[in-house]
Amino acid sequence: MPADASTRPSARPLRGRTIVTTRERPGVLDSRLARAGADVVHVPLIETADPVDGGRELGEVLDHIASFDWVVVTSPVGAERVMPSVCGHDVRIATVGTRTAEVATRLTGRAVDVVPTRQLAVELVAAMPNAGDTPRLLLAVADRADPATATALADRGYDVTLVTAYRTLLRAPTAPQRRAALAADAVVFASGSAAASWVDAIGTDAPPTVVSIGPSTTAVATERGLQVTATATDHSIDGLVAQVIHTLVPPP
Repeated sequence: MPADASTRPSARPLRGRTIVTTRERPGVLDSRLARAGADVVHVPLIETADPVDGGRELGEVLDHIASFDWVVVTSPVGAERVMPSVCGHDVRIATVGTRTAEVATRLTGRAVDVVPTRQLAVELVAAMPNAGDTPRLLLAVADRADPATATALADRGYDVTLVTAYRTLLRAPTAPQRRAALAADAVVFASGSAAASWVDAIGTDAPPTVVSIGPSTTAVATERGLQVTATATDHSIDGLVAQVIHTLVPPP
């Protein structure tokens, strides 16, 4: 009986390779890497928490969600905290990233209106329709988010309300986790905050291969002293996994 495609060597190119991920919870990235045959070492270096005001400002804004024309979220965590309040209201939705869009759709029961092809905040700004009569836009972000996105949307003609939906906190790895991370073949960073957290928690030591999801993440990693081996050309989770395979697996 022929082997299942997922068990064939060609379908599991990362077999025998150990890859470190650093998000708060194992997710799509971990499952995609494992599906490609990798041994995934999950070392969470960040955790999310309520804003410093306990979410008071966010709650007040969400109480008036019907007054907005657009709601923009930039991460799955942001979508989880904002989208339940969007249900039942005639407000358009934009997200950075297909995973964020999936969470938004699951929580609202409808499709997201704008998802840029490349998963970058700058691409989201470019993908937004012409503002017209200064539509009101709620931009819900993490506490460490670059304010340039809000500025760029305002420059496009939107009346932007910027609110902190959550904080990103550093989580220190245990000694065994640190050893396992540094012994791996590669580490992947899916955000600038992940790269910054690595340096804060571990330093500039890293596995021999460092792969980033996109240029903004690479810029943060480089500024913090990490040497990035490769940057995904498709700035998505699937693109990141493809770049890991391309970087680690020699051509036949």
